[in-house]
Amino acid sequence: MKAHQADPGSAARTAPVVIVGAGPVGVTAAILLARRGVRSVLLERHRDVYPLPRAVAMDDEVRRILQAVGIHEEFTAIARPAGGLRLLDARHRVMAEFRRDDPLGYHGFPQTTLFDQPELERLLRRELARHPACELRGGVEVVAVEQDVPGGGVRVTLRDEATHVVEHLWADAVLGCDGAGSLTRDAIGAVWEDLRFEETWTVVDVRTDLPVRGWEGVDQVCDPARPGTFMRIGEDRYRWEFRLGAGSEDLRELVAPWVELPYDGDGFEVIRQARYTFRARVADRWRRGRVFLLGDAAHLTPPFIGQGLCSGLRDAYNLSWKLARVLEQGADDGLLDSYQNERKPHARRMIRLAMATGWAMTGGQGRAAAVRRTALGAVCRVPALTAYLTEHGLSPALGRGPLVHHGRRPTDTTLVPQPWVTTDRGRVRLDDVLGDSFALLSAVPPAPAVRAVAQALGARMVRIDVPDGATAGDTAVIDDGTLAAWLRAARADAVLLRPDRVVMSIVPAAGSGLTGTSAWAPLLYTSRRPAPATR
Repeated sequence: MKAHQADPGSAARTAPVVIVGAGPVGVTAAILLARRGVRSVLLERHRDVYPLPRAVAMDDEVRRILQAVGIHEEFTAIARPAGGLRLLDARHRVMAEFRRDDPLGYHGFPQTTLFDQPELERLLRRELARHPACELRGGVEVVAVEQDVPGGGVRVTLRDEATHVVEHLWADAVLGCDGAGSLTRDAIGAVWEDLRFEETWTVVDVRTDLPVRGWEGVDQVCDPARPGTFMRIGEDRYRWEFRLGAGSEDLRELVAPWVELPYDGDGFEVIRQARYTFRARVADRWRRGRVFLLGDAAHLTPPFIGQGLCSGLRDAYNLSWKLARVLEQGADDGLLDSYQNERKPHARRMIRLAMATGWAMTGGQGRAAAVRRTALGAVCRVPALTAYLTEHGLSPALGRGPLVHHGRRPTDTTLVPQPWVTTDRGRVRLDDVLGDSFALLSAVPPAPAVRAVAQALGARMVRIDVPDGATAGDTAVIDDGTLAAWLRAARADAVLLRPDRVVMSIVPAAGSGLTGTSAWAPLLYTSRRPAPATR
């Protein structure tokens, strides 16, 4: 689709999508849009990636997003699988443990990964450079984002920080990936909803070859007097986080439970030590017209479960295919409403979970601390809960909506698992077979009406466990039983998957049609693909 045309007398440029902010969320959104044929311009004040570590943890669901972006192989080389999460008391005794050490979790990757954010950002920018549809402009400051201007569209005003020249870009859509101090958030009139969590912590990133006591996972020290977090993020890289308070802030004393520093500090290089105020906030609106908020512009979370960056990448994955379908294929603009409706409740639940973990770390002295320890011990003795968290992780299912199918059980996931499968191309991950668009994953030959609906969406037909091959044009895969068992548990013969691997609809076992078509068809059938006749 052509970008909105600016005034004939204007020298301003046009672009289908302008992305404000070229951090990991903005760059991920640009790449995902480019893979769907949508051109974008990224505007960033800095000329290079921010050089100091920030986010350090990622779950297997978000590793799957990096697979969709195309950098998962390169990321593996810089990533470090972790063993999970331990909650320790003030004497560093284990109160609770959540193992997350399956190298091939539900989503086909290690369940928890530790990494260095600057290295991730460099991988993303290298991938961005491979897409001619993406243009990155560094050294510019966005000073205004305006809708309802003469000529329509969205006008972005920017200033070159070297020359101070001011120019305009007109766009069909603007993505605000510009962080906690987002100008884009102000431009759409959004305000923060304060979830009432604010603490000041010091974050210390270290490189050392000294012996460090710990494990290949994350430690949360649940000490109301001095809560802290520790993790090993590389061969010689470590991170500590401590809440600031009335106690000593001497680094030697803070890290003493893990490592004994020599008097001169030799062999212990502090890469960064900085203070941060951790907050819990959600923007009241994430969209106005064709302007959207993503990442820290839309939500802020305490870091205790490592989901800040993860939530932003989920935003990009959720919105990119929907925006591309509207801009490139003429889908109903109402499809874009589902972005906030799906992502905001999910982000809020993740923030609440991070706050609960913070409470476990800091929740009171004396009797309150004893109650907390007892409660945590009880939680870890519930096999069903610990097994579910181990298998599926912390991320909840998406809430109900026209584009999301929900099963009968509260634990039903809304994402298809990703095992390794065998095709005529060899052994690959499932998502590499599903492609970038919709997919119909079926254990039986689809009925003609089901096939017609899937074809109208441009869905790839994937048959599982078909020893003699599939129907011409379909893709046959053989898995280890994971997909067949998952379909049986869902009581489905087939599932219709969205481009972000969310289950949108199912064909019930022994059924003949897809569920929920009347809800999602008006949003998805496009001006270029007329809706088929359905039963």
